[in-house]
Amino acid sequence: MSLQKIAGWIAILIAIVGAFTTIPYGTAILVVLGLVGGVTVEGETHVRVIVSALALTALGSVLGTIPGIGSYLATIVAGVASFVSGAALSIIAKNIYIRFKP
Repeated sequence: MSLQKIAGWIAILIAIVGAFTTIPYGTAILVVLGLVGGVTVEGETHVRVIVSALALTALGSVLGTIPGIGSYLATIVAGVASFVSGAALSIIAKNIYIRFKP
């Protein structure tokens, strides 16, 4: 199993558990996992990861309108969005470095 998949599964677990309990520095942990996982993302999926980060961040709160479970679902999606946003930041930083390295 790749580092990217391990980081992804841990992030999903933290996002789910974090919806029902308080995890100290949970969002920071998810972003760091995303930064680590984003380093190994292959070039052909860069755009997919960046668009997923934007979409999850922008649209995740819509789930909060579902009665009963909506707040939990929105929190889970927000956690996953934090992870994917970390990966997107890692990809962007890597691309900037490659573009401007001496």
